Amino acid sequence: MGGMSASHDLEHGSVLTPRFDAAGLVAAIATHADTGEVLMFAWMNAEALEKTLATGEAHYWSRSRAELWHKGATSGQIQTVVEARIDCDQDAIWLKVRPQGDGGACHTGARSCFYRVIAPDGTLTEPV
Repeated sequence: MGGMSASHDLEHGSVLTPRFDAAGLVAAIATHADTGEVLMFAWMNAEALEKTLATGEAHYWSRSRAELWHKGATSGQIQTVVEARIDCDQDAIWLKVRPQGDGGACHTGARSCFYRVIAPDGTLTEPV
């Protein structure tokens, strides 16, 4: 058996080859580089990923506005990227970031977009 398989290259190779979905998007999760706290989930298209890597600041694709989104350009919550990782099959990005401004990440004013707990009965609560 000669050569490496495509899946081996995808999983262990040194070339970034993101697997964008039918809409041209890849999932992205941002965590706080210092605390590990999950801050937010968003989508990236090729341009958002390219700008994130080129500038060192997180860029995403807003599906609701159908436009490139430089996180923090309006709110001041710019996310300085400390490290960018991609998962095994290259269809999800993990950004370790340091939020600027007030240190938040959510448009609601919460530090993290994941501020509600789901109870077994399906009700949502915000821990104090």
